[in-house]
Amino acid sequence: MPQAGDSFITTLKRPHLQWGEFRHTNSRGIRIGEGYLQIPSVHAYNFNITNKSSNIRSAEYDFSTSDGFITNSRLLASGNQYQSEFAKQFHGLRNLELLGDWFANIDAQIGDQIEIKFITPTEILLTKL
Repeated sequence: MPQAGDSFITTLKRPHLQWGEFRHTNSRGIRIGEGYLQIPSVHAYNFNITNKSSNIRSAEYDFSTSDGFITNSRLLASGNQYQSEFAKQFHGLRNLELLGDWFANIDAQIGDQIEIKFITPTEILLTKL
């Protein structure tokens, strides 16, 4: 489980900013405004960020953004790395547009960096660098 003060930086790419549009699957229709944050495998393993398949810890995190656009909301760690219980992304819990709305608010672009900082083991602060 992450510890208070743990952090990592992820760089936004087109799929992160246009998750519902730029897809390599036809599993569902196009959905404008969805977004997610990648969890690089090294950080998923080092900080034990797991998805819902883990019985050891929750995959849900409280979060806010440093600009105050989002406060007291929820993220879900989902997807899987090579070791299947480790998550590969964060997205809004039951709201795939939550991060997309923030990305629009901060005018996020491909190449922008986002710091994911654990305030507590279950609380995250997101900051555009």
